[in-house]
Amino acid sequence: MTTKSILFDHEPDWHEHRRGSHHTLPESVQSWTYEAGSLTQRLRDYYGNTITVNILFHQWRTPFLSERRQLHLPLSRYCLIREVALQLKGKPLLLARTIIPEETIKVAHRNLAHLGTRPLGEVIFSYPDLERVTMDLTSISPTDWTAQTQKKAHINQNIWGRRTVYAIQKRPMLVSEFFLPEILAH
Repeated sequence: MTTKSILFDHEPDWHEHRRGSHHTLPESVQSWTYEAGSLTQRLRDYYGNTITVNILFHQWRTPFLSERRQLHLPLSRYCLIREVALQLKGKPLLLARTIIPEETIKVAHRNLAHLGTRPLGEVIFSYPDLERVTMDLTSISPTDWTAQTQKKAHINQNIWGRRTVYAIQKRPMLVSEFFLPEILAH
């Protein structure tokens, strides 16, 4: 079986965000979950330009089942899957997984396929027609991460995450972001 993720052995259990459900989230998670702008920009506003991107996984693969459903993709459709850690002096603050279908890469003039160590938010929030379509939430136990991720990110408690479908010129992409404990203090 080909690897679909460095972060997870299997996909997280996502729950559709419903109006008014924010009261079930811890207060420290709410401001990050409902951040309307770029999380990278928010981190840079706080820490300055010391935030770096560590690329963990960047390959064309078939996404997990729920990701394909969110993007309305056929079973065998390959997408660019990118997993990164946003870090401060080598310490992970945020883990992210992005699923970008080929059609979305084309309308974005291929900028999304060649990000390198540039943060995704830096690019997508520059598109004037960027739309936020849906958002899901999850809480992931330490045992649901791969051993490699658990060790490198020092995960020893449940981690909250949000999964957002964005669209550029009506073409979707899926961005999942996971808030490590260090980030929630700010």
